[in-house]
Order: sequence, then C-alpha cells, then structure tokens
Amino acid sequence: MDCCKYKRVMLKLSGEALSGENGFGIDFDVAQRISTEIKELVEMGIEVGAVVGAGNIWRGRNGEGSMDRTTADYMGMLATCINALALQDSLESIGVKTRVQTAIEMKEVAEPFIRRRAMRHLEKGRVVIFAAGTGNPYFSTDTTAALRAAEIEADVILLAKKVDGVYNKDPKKYDDAIKYDKLSYINVLEQGLQVMDSTAASLCMDNNIPILVFALDEPGNIKRAITGENIGTLVSK
Repeated sequence: MDCCKYKRVMLKLSGEALSGENGFGIDFDVAQRISTEIKELVEMGIEVGAVVGAGNIWRGRNGEGSMDRTTADYMGMLATCINALALQDSLESIGVKTRVQTAIEMKEVAEPFIRRRAMRHLEKGRVVIFAAGTGNPYFSTDTTAALRAAEIEADVILLAKKVDGVYNKDPKKYDDAIKYDKLSYINVLEQGLQVMDSTAASLCMDNNIPILVFALDEPGNIKRAITGENIGTLVSK
C-alpha cells in the first residue's frame, strides 16, 4: 500500500468501454482485460467501487423526440444493470469477490444500494458495482459516480475514457488540440470542458473529490493511476 496514492477509489467506466471496437453490446475479451486490471488493484489492497454507463446498449437521450424522457432514462438505468452483471461475472470468473448494488430494487439479481453495507463490502475487499444510476431520471452515470464516491468516501474518481485526458477541443478532429495535465473544477465548469456533466463536476467540487481522466485502452493504466504516475488529466482544487 505504500506505493499507492489512493486507498479507496471509484472507477467510472463508460458503457462504450465494454463494447470494444464493436461500438455496441459487450465485448467479453475487453471485460476480461478490465477485470484483470481491477483484480491487480484488489490484490494491492485498494478498495474498489465501480459505476458502469450504458452507452453500448441504450442512452436515455436516445428516446428524445419519440419517447417520454423519463421512460427513456429508466430504460438507460436498466441497461446499466446488464453491464454491471456482465462485469460482475467477468470479475468473479477470475476469483474477485463482488457485489452489485442497484438504486432500483431488483432483489433477485442484486442488492439494493445501502451505504453502510457498501462500505462494509469494500472493507472486506469486495468490489462493489453500483448500477441503475441514482434511481432518478435526468441524472447521468457521471453524477452517479460522483454521488456514490461522496457516499463511500472515495479518495478519487478514476474516469476511464477512450481519450488519454482532457483537451481544449476534440483531439480526434483537431490536430492542434492541447492536452491539460491539471485543471481546477472551476476551469472545467467555466470552459464547458467535456470531463463530466456539470452536475457531477459540481458535486465533486463541493465534496473535494479529485477526478483523474485517463485512457482505458492502454493496458495497465488503471494501476498507473493508482500508483501516482503522471498520466491523463487531474481535476482538483
């Protein structure tokens, strides 16, 4: 643990991360790779919470214009449960004890979210995967990650993305895009940088939870983030 910068972390994975190059559905080879990296953290004594998005299956805003927004958002919440169960299965197949906790009760497949129980699981070395968002429409899984991180008293949010940090503009479209090594919460909010949505960023700012944005596609990056290597972009005070 002396080599680790953080003791308890919240890992935020996008749904697209689980889809690999397919762009849709679940690539189980990718899930296995991510699970192997999470296992390394557990073996180092790190307590790991995780939130998985659902962009590989359904986004609430996909229903805009043709569907009631609240209904569409609830569909997105249920899609996060599919991803959470897939990640759980992948982790347990390599010997990592896990619990899935959901904001919408579905007792046959997961526990309801109970803060004290979640913290006890973490203390016992179990990975806790938080699913079904906050249980409320109009809130993203970014906000879920920020909220759950505050509730379990996480030291940092590890925001795993397909880009290697935060840029002043889209690096895939602009060759002159500049990457930031460090940013303040205020920078993110005032400049409208696409780190997290404004609700999530404000929640992190109010509770002083740093956000480390890094590329998930690079094997070993999760461990590098934990050990304090200079990767990605750190958002803090």
